[in-house]
Amino acid sequence: MDVEKYLKTNDSCVFPIGSTEQHAYLSLSTDSILAERISLEAAEPLNIPVLPVLNYGYTPSFMAYPGTITLSAETLQLVIKDVLNSLILHGFRKILIVNGHGGNSFVSDFISAWNKDKHDVRIKFHNWWNSVETIAKVKSTDPVASHASWMENFKWTRLKEAGQPVAQKPMTDPALLKDLSPKEIRDILGDGNYGGFYQRSDEEMSEIWNTAVLETRKLLVNVWE
Repeated sequence: MDVEKYLKTNDSCVFPIGSTEQHAYLSLSTDSILAERISLEAAEPLNIPVLPVLNYGYTPSFMAYPGTITLSAETLQLVIKDVLNSLILHGFRKILIVNGHGGNSFVSDFISAWNKDKHDVRIKFHNWWNSVETIAKVKSTDPVASHASWMENFKWTRLKEAGQPVAQKPMTDPALLKDLSPKEIRDILGDGNYGGFYQRSDEEMSEIWNTAVLETRKLLVNVWE
């Protein structure tokens, strides 16, 4: 009933998507936790509804790490399409997809092609972690940042019982992993961090987080113009 009432005056919403995959000493749900929290904090002051996060994404490369769950590319596209069709049927016309997982990024092209003939519907795809202002803040804090490193280590992605290594891990060239099997990838990555420190100060992370929230919120205000 609340959604029905909302749609009488507004047709915007946020759809966060993530994944369940290895993140070294961080939660398997890191990408989903961050996408959902970014969405909630960005949308709340604007009274824009946020859908429950899609917890599973496309991550076949990490299947040698137990706990990782991957959808096929085709399944992920179909699930997202079905969610969008449901939203459109109910009357939503401005939909911001906030993505927390690099492996899902290919969905952006699929959505653009699928949305071409829906002239009254605006759908935007937002990779929150590498958007212009946020990635600039990350790089200015520490240019050596990667998957499962400090840049994803927030209070809400940490595991209480897992300590964090102190040393800076040498960066792994992603190109070296491109055509390898999941087992070969694990043999090279070890704990799963691609490179960089495992943790930085909460003060530094708070600055990055606030930048990401504000950048996402600006999209909700300006993306439809």
